[in-house]
Amino acid sequence: MLDVEVAYAAADDQLLMALQVPLGTTAMQAVKLSGIAERFPDVDFPQCAMGIFSQVLAAPAQYVLAQGDRVEVYRPLLADPKEVRRLRAAKAARDRKVS
Repeated sequence: MLDVEVAYAAADDQLLMALQVPLGTTAMQAVKLSGIAERFPDVDFPQCAMGIFSQVLAAPAQYVLAQGDRVEVYRPLLADPKEVRRLRAAKAARDRKVS
């Protein structure tokens, strides 16, 4: 058995669950075993990006966990960070012209 964690943070709630899984368990299987879907029923977890300690996994259903891994489930971005920075810079430029 392996000791792993599954983490998910919604806008208003978060979960960090420690669990033991059999050797050979994948990241996707650990998410299913954690029961996280029952706590956050509106989230389509198989469609969410996942990572191990901030390293995004290309194929969570194929990544075999190691002792101590933390599976992080990422929620979709509400806004593109590049677009937000562009809008903020444009606003700052407008504000400088007005002053």
